Amino acid sequence: MATVKVTLIKSMTGRIPNHKLCVKGLRRIGHTVEVLDTPENRGMINKAYYMLRVEG
Repeated sequence: MATVKVTLIKSMTGRIPNHKLCVKGLRRIGHTVEVLDTPENRGMINKAYYMLRVEG
């Protein structure tokens, strides 16, 4: 299955709690993880789009 690289580019301090939960696996600014490209993950990425950079 296809994957996408997700990088945290803005701080989670002071954000909406649901948006913090969507990016829970990212530990610090600049941290990148690969996640499966599923509708569930895309929904979480779309919810917190302003804190993330998505590649591939």
